[in-house]
This record gives sequence, C-alpha cells and structure tokens, in this order.
Amino acid sequence: METSDGTVRDTIAAVATAPGVGGIGVVRISGPAAPIIASKITGRTLVPRTATYALFKDTAGDVIDSGVAVFFAQPNSYTGEDVLELQGHGGPVVLDMVLSRVIELGARPARAGEFSERAFLNQKIDLAQAEAVADLIDASSQRAAKLAQRSLQGHFSDHVNRLMSELVELRAYIEAGIDFPDEEIDLLSEGDVHARIERVREKLNETVRAASQGRMLREGIQVVLAGRPNVGKSSLLNAMVGQERAIVTNIPGTTRDTVEQDVVMSGMQVTLTDTAGLRDADDRVEAQGVARARAALDDADIALFVRDAGDAADASIAAQDDALLATLPIGVPVLVVWNKADLLSASENDSPQGTHDILVSAKTGRGIEDLRGAIVESVGYDPAQEGLFMARRRHLGALEQASSYVQRAVDLIAARLGLELIAEELRLSTIALGEITGEFTTEALLDQIFSRFCIGK
Repeated sequence: METSDGTVRDTIAAVATAPGVGGIGVVRISGPAAPIIASKITGRTLVPRTATYALFKDTAGDVIDSGVAVFFAQPNSYTGEDVLELQGHGGPVVLDMVLSRVIELGARPARAGEFSERAFLNQKIDLAQAEAVADLIDASSQRAAKLAQRSLQGHFSDHVNRLMSELVELRAYIEAGIDFPDEEIDLLSEGDVHARIERVREKLNETVRAASQGRMLREGIQVVLAGRPNVGKSSLLNAMVGQERAIVTNIPGTTRDTVEQDVVMSGMQVTLTDTAGLRDADDRVEAQGVARARAALDDADIALFVRDAGDAADASIAAQDDALLATLPIGVPVLVVWNKADLLSASENDSPQGTHDILVSAKTGRGIEDLRGAIVESVGYDPAQEGLFMARRRHLGALEQASSYVQRAVDLIAARLGLELIAEELRLSTIALGEITGEFTTEALLDQIFSRFCIGK
C-alpha cells in the first residue's frame, strides 16, 4: 500500500492476543503481502470480511493449526491496509509456529503499537483515538473503560475539532480587519470580538476541567500516609483496603519500607502508600525507610497526615506533629486524619481536631467512608460530571497551553495592542489543540506514544 508520500509500506505481523494459554489465539497481519500470505498459508482464496474455516500449513504442507481466517481488503480494515487475521488455538507454541510461517512468507515482526500507528497514518483514526485504544485495554475500572470507549468513538476529538473551528473562524474574522484596513472596521472596539473570544476561553477552561477528571480516571492518584511512628498508618491502610495488607504491631518503627495497595474510589483508581514513621532514626534500615517516605511524599497527589486522637491533649506531642506537618512538601494537598477515635471518651468523641480534619477509627471503621469521600473531593474529582472523556497528561498540557494563548488574546484586546498580535495568539492556540488529535505533531511524539502500546495492537 502506498503512503501519502508515495512510499510502499512493508507487511507486519504479530500475535494479537495476550501472552499465555487461552482457548483462542490470533495472529494479525497487515500490509500489501497479506493476500498472498493468506492464500499460501490456507491454500485458499479468502472472500473479504467472511470468516472461513481453514488449515494453517507450513512449507511442506503439514498442518500447523486449524481455525478461522478472516481477510479485510484495504481500505476497509482497522489499519486501512490489507489485513489478515488467523484465529487458531491459544497456545504460545502453536501461535509462535503460525507467526514464524507468516514471517517466512514475507512479513516482519511488528513493533509495539505499529498496527494502531498505521491506522493513524492512514487516517482511520486520529491520535487521540489511537491513544484511547491503549487506554481501553489498560482501563482499571468500568468508568475508565466507558470513558476510553467514548474517546475511541471520537467524542473527545470532535470536541477538540469544534474548538479549533471556532478559533480558525475567529482568527479569519480578525485577519479580515488586517487585510482590509480601508473599511475602517475597528474590531477592537466591537464587543462581538471580545465576547466570541471569551466564549472560546470559557469552553477551553471547561474542557481543561473535564480533561483533568479524565486524566485522574486514567492514571489514578497517589495517596501517601505519613506521620509519627505508631499513630496507626498501617492499620488505616488495612481498613481502607479491607484486608491485612500492611504489618501492624505496637512497636514503633515496624514499617521500614513503603507498602502500596490499589483501591477504587468513586470509579477512580487510588494507590495508597503506607510509609515509615517520620522521625530521626538511629537504625540505618529505618532511616532508609524514612528517606523513602519523604520521596513518596514528593510524588504524592495528596498526603494523609495521620495523628493519634488519644494524644490530642498532649501539648508536647502536638508540637511534634505540627513540626512534622510543616516539613511536608509544598504544593501537595494535605488531609489531617485523627486515628484511634475508639480510644476517646464520650465527651472527647465530638472532635479534638480542626474544622476540616477527619476523625476515624481504623479498628472500628468509623469515619473511613468520610475519609474516602474527602480524598476524592480534595483532588477535585466529580464522579457525577457528565460529558467526560479519557485524557492523558499531554492532552491536559496542550489544552492548558491553548487556554493560555486565548487568555493572552483577551488581554491584548483589553490593552488594544493590535490585531496582528491577537491573531497570532489564536494561531498558536489552534496549533496546541492540533497536537491532541495529531493534526500538528512530530515523529518523535508518535514514536513515544506508540512504543508504549502492546505488540499486536
């Protein structure tokens, strides 16, 4: 098949099903040699888009496997090229034998993500849709899978393309004022231009918020439990997970390393990380654990600073906790969690903590659901928000960049600094959005994106 620049792509092949033993295994082939490979390995001429039972044979004519062969003629295929799928038995040895025969007949092993890359290059899908393929495969919850499917169906891309169209129309309108100065249209004095740019800016900001939600659903968030030794961090992690994941004793310094566990909160994946108690440790192993705790906090999306509710009235311990709290990384949101509420008397049980602190008992389960809700709320995640789509960090970065350019255009209008400058900011905003769908992209970016796909997809 010829590409847009006139070159002819070679034929690629890979096992498209997951490694291991299964009932069915698929070898996928894409490229100009697919029809020839189909006829030679099955001994038959396949009717496009028709499942055909066939024997898959080697060079000597001996049967390697039997199964179903399906041929998709270009351009009506996933990649836009001639595609052959050989669906046989799902054993790694037999699949390797079939793949080896296909390579012998003229294909080469596919790179990671090369099938989806070809689908993008042949304009079967855009870049955001291609990424949604991987996101759907990697989805960690039902909600994440649904949003990835929405992006795969083009909802995210359509939204971005509409924003680009509005920016292009607005830029053309402004440039008309540059090209035809004799008409003496003072566009900067017209409220319509300012209003239109403001509408685009608000739509961009709404999209940034939606993309932020989608990114959290895709990547999850990192929640790190920190505090003095023996305040119940490990017990709290176990209570939130619902199983004994971390070792719990009444000996300070039991936790020497970080312990991670994934849970789902409101459809979002959350990685809880238990850490060594923060203190100056003489023991070299414990000191290394404290250092790892500090490193985990640096990478956290939110920190849970755990305090012992039974020590709330102890001024000395309170001062220690306050000092530790002040050493947490700047920029990382912190929830103060008072554990061991079960040890409080009836008169103390109202709350010894601040207005926004949370009182829990890892032992009885009191306040655990409130803590879950506070974590979700603190990162700005709204599970009820409609119109979401799966998004990646690069999407969010491009949207924020586009929004910043439009904001500059708004500021330029307010300062009456010239149509040329305003038009340029709108042009840069359009380019930033185009990076999401792949309209404006680089080969290095494509390599970075598709290299993270599984082979065979």
